[in-house]
Amino acid sequence: MKSLTQLLTFSLFFFASYTSIAQDADAIVGEWYTTEKDAKVEIYKENGKYNGKITWLEQPTENGKPILDANNSDKSKRDRKILGMELLEGFEFKDGTWENGTIYDPTNGKTYSCTLKKKNDKTLEVRGYIGISLVGRTVEWTKVK
Repeated sequence: MKSLTQLLTFSLFFFASYTSIAQDADAIVGEWYTTEKDAKVEIYKENGKYNGKITWLEQPTENGKPILDANNSDKSKRDRKILGMELLEGFEFKDGTWENGTIYDPTNGKTYSCTLKKKNDKTLEVRGYIGISLVGRTVEWTKVK
């Protein structure tokens, strides 16, 4: 009987810790303002990975036309709209950090390796880099209320 009680206790703690890990992994899901607060990015989970798309722009048009991805290095993508564009792709949660993903910068048309880390409930650290994460830039995004 004692071993059954121990097994049930172990199972309870195992499933409780598994649930808390899953909740931590989804902590970035939702809408975030970019650093300048001129855009909102919705981060969502799809097929076990985290992605993000632009859902709002302070200035979505220029001369009455939607702003396009004019700086993309791939000429075939230069006529796609910035609003609705996938900005973050392929992040996996590991030990409190979302990693192995990429971030696209429409201002220069380049894609960078990226990690995401919650600084607190309202702040997300976004680090884009080339090669190793020591050479890069970190910005902070703010949770949309």
